[in-house]
Amino acid sequence: MSAPNRFSSFSRRLVVAGLLSLISFGTVAQERVLDAPRAAGTVGERYDGYAVIRDQARAASVAQLVERVNAERRKIYAARAAAERVPIDQIGRVYAAEIFKSAPPGTWFLQESGRWVRK
Repeated sequence: MSAPNRFSSFSRRLVVAGLLSLISFGTVAQERVLDAPRAAGTVGERYDGYAVIRDQARAASVAQLVERVNAERRKIYAARAAAERVPIDQIGRVYAAEIFKSAPPGTWFLQESGRWVRK
């Protein structure tokens, strides 16, 4: 069975449960630090679960923040991927869906097609 097929709905529920528990222990703070740059349109979210700078003119002011948030996310995704024995990108995509749900209105999201959409 290929790795994508092993990522069952049960596994997805475990990821979501893990996400919710992580949110209560610090990921919320991580997400909250992105609220202002996301509201300004400077930072958006990608289909793969990582934050991305949208406004290159203001990149210098948020680059370290985005790098820090993405490093923390990468740790979370890697740990979950190892536990689930699936590729890390699958985990990122599941988390991206949860980020979309919890992000405030007006947040920009980069789709896999390269198109930006606003929540």
